[in-house]
Amino acid sequence: MIVALALGLLSGTALTGCRNKAEAADNQVVLYTNADDEAVDAMKNALDKNGYDGKYIVQTFGTSELGGKLLAEGKDIEADLITMSSFYLESAQEEHAMFADLTFETGAVEDYPAYYTPITAQEGAIIYNTEVLKENGLPVPASIKDLANPVYKDMISVTDIQSSSTAWLLIQAIVSEYGEDGAKDILTDIYANAGAHIEDSGSGPIKKVRAGEVAIGFGLRHQAVADKEEGLPIDYVDPSEGNFTLTESAAVVEKDNDKKDLAMEMAECIIQNGREELLKTYPIPLYDGEEADAANKSGNPKVFSEKLSVDLLEKHQALSEECK
Repeated sequence: MIVALALGLLSGTALTGCRNKAEAADNQVVLYTNADDEAVDAMKNALDKNGYDGKYIVQTFGTSELGGKLLAEGKDIEADLITMSSFYLESAQEEHAMFADLTFETGAVEDYPAYYTPITAQEGAIIYNTEVLKENGLPVPASIKDLANPVYKDMISVTDIQSSSTAWLLIQAIVSEYGEDGAKDILTDIYANAGAHIEDSGSGPIKKVRAGEVAIGFGLRHQAVADKEEGLPIDYVDPSEGNFTLTESAAVVEKDNDKKDLAMEMAECIIQNGREELLKTYPIPLYDGEEADAANKSGNPKVFSEKLSVDLLEKHQALSEECK
């Protein structure tokens, strides 16, 4: 009887412990994000240092996966706070009206919809390994179109727009400059030159350029700037077609529960207290008082003529598939 009573008490304690943990999890803000590790660390540091440690859970996703969840689930999504590619947020809002207007002054330099504010911005550029280029007697390209030149056969790396939004920066540039028909011709030749070096990850091309596996890649400008400043044999070109930009933004899901206000506070905290660390990795100014050094000011910034949306992304993905 004593043993049975003891086991019963232990069982009750265990059940109470599980229930308390579940209740704690229920009270935590769920943050869904497609951000890179550096951005996730900066957001967590901002939250933890300002009183939100233990009050949230972070779940990371690929851009396409999280975008699919937004469009499929709407307000029923588990997340309370989301950081995601801005064009996906806009498409999800149009479809589901799922985000609450932000209740704080953001101080953003540009105008954005009332329901989101940017956390990072990323520009595309041509990246090259100075040593590999010299060893192979290759010219420095001045444009994305130049990458279609057969002289670069097996010496370039690009990303696949089916899996990485970095590729969209390239496709926006050539469609904007040469039209869809011209872009198809150029992209077909670029893919032929890349061969096995068409990457799924946005950081794939610069990794191969760093390693010397290829001479040239198209990737994120700020990564090349950082490599060059560290003394690596890496340099970059602002293509004549333009440096196009994608932003990642924070939005609060419109839910009728107590966590909405806490999620709003956390969104404000990330913007007010996380930008200093974020700027170290993603150095494009987005808010009043922020400045970029000379190296991080792109030489040819441009904006695509059409509003970025999931529909436009899918259109350009289809164009890309025709060129493979």
